[in-house]
Amino acid sequence: MPTAVPPWRPDDASAHGHGAWVQISPAAQRIILARTARSIGQGALVAAFTLYLHALQWNAPQIGAVLSGGLLIGAALTLWIGPLSDRTGRRRFLLGYELVMVACAAVAFVTATPWLLVPAALLGSFGRGANGAAGPFGPLEQSWLAHGTPPALRAQIFSLNSTLGMLGMALGAVLGAAPHWLIAAMPVDWAYRSLFLLPLIGSAVGFFLLLQAQDAPTAVKPEALALTQATPGMLDVESDHTRHLRENALLWRLGLVNALNGLGIGMVAPLMAYWYLVRFGHGPASIGPAMATSFVFAAFGAQIASRLAQRFGVVRAVVGMRAVGLVMLVLTPLSPVFWIAVGFYSLRATANQGTMGVRQALTVSLTGSDRRGLAATVNNVSIQIPRAIGPLIAGVLLHLGWLVTPFLVAATFQAAYLVLYQRFFRGIEPGNSP
Repeated sequence: MPTAVPPWRPDDASAHGHGAWVQISPAAQRIILARTARSIGQGALVAAFTLYLHALQWNAPQIGAVLSGGLLIGAALTLWIGPLSDRTGRRRFLLGYELVMVACAAVAFVTATPWLLVPAALLGSFGRGANGAAGPFGPLEQSWLAHGTPPALRAQIFSLNSTLGMLGMALGAVLGAAPHWLIAAMPVDWAYRSLFLLPLIGSAVGFFLLLQAQDAPTAVKPEALALTQATPGMLDVESDHTRHLRENALLWRLGLVNALNGLGIGMVAPLMAYWYLVRFGHGPASIGPAMATSFVFAAFGAQIASRLAQRFGVVRAVVGMRAVGLVMLVLTPLSPVFWIAVGFYSLRATANQGTMGVRQALTVSLTGSDRRGLAATVNNVSIQIPRAIGPLIAGVLLHLGWLVTPFLVAATFQAAYLVLYQRFFRGIEPGNSP
């Protein structure tokens, strides 16, 4: 009679070998592969969704409103689901997300009717560009991945997860140029709508990958943990109440710095493809490869960040790289020609998006394992709600012809973010957390 497979534990890693990939759980491997599959469709929509809406005669404020609405809905779902997942598990929610994405992409593929397209775009967060993350359920993905990764490897594995997502986004962005050639064989709206097959297929693949993944254990009640693990030599261990107070202070700080970061991101990133169109008059044939270039650079940056974090620590790596990215952000709108702007923005992606993995590794290390869902939720929501404001404001500014202002506003917020990030989190390392 077959026996059940025991749950994977971080202590099991040493038995599997020395490579980082073989030291993580099978579920963690499936999470990373699902993100990679999902990222291709996201990359295509980052490059082409705003151009599609422009082709449908939508103006910049309308486009910005749809992007903002999707981010707000995602943040609301995260706020509800994230802490709940610590008690009920992550797998069921991520499987549900994949099915919703399949449905939203299918609707967008078959119709351009606004009363159907807008709800699909809001639920599916089309054009958001989450580097393959599971939208509002990204925090669940992070906490599940953290469970299946030994603490000492978190910065490295989260950077790998980010790298593969960005490479998938790059491939998708290249495919996002397809409407330029498809227009010769079909109506314009169908040329763009064909791209929705990519997120549909990607989420279907993600569903079947996660269907076989073993869920992470739900949180153990503190009193039960104390009864089963207490020993006479543990009198010096901090109480759960004291630990929660310390963790809460860190999470409040995380929320503050992320709000500044989110405001900066929202002013530029969601409408970047549209900005290229308005500023330089380019279409999907050049904008798709331009966005792909930035994602490839970001993937390269993730590996740089991983190595810098191992040598100098996460906080110093993040602050140093993003300071360079801040300069690139300011130079981008001042560029006289399209490909110079693409070069500056791609270098900015290397420094900014490249640090995403190590920042996530630090985030899930701010709390104990019983509150990782909460930590990842705070991280996501505190970025996404301020980020949701950005596209609406930036859309109005672009509509008025103020093409440089969004970048300068974004740079101001991100400069403040760097100062506070260094002050709040220096001395904290992912490898020091259980």
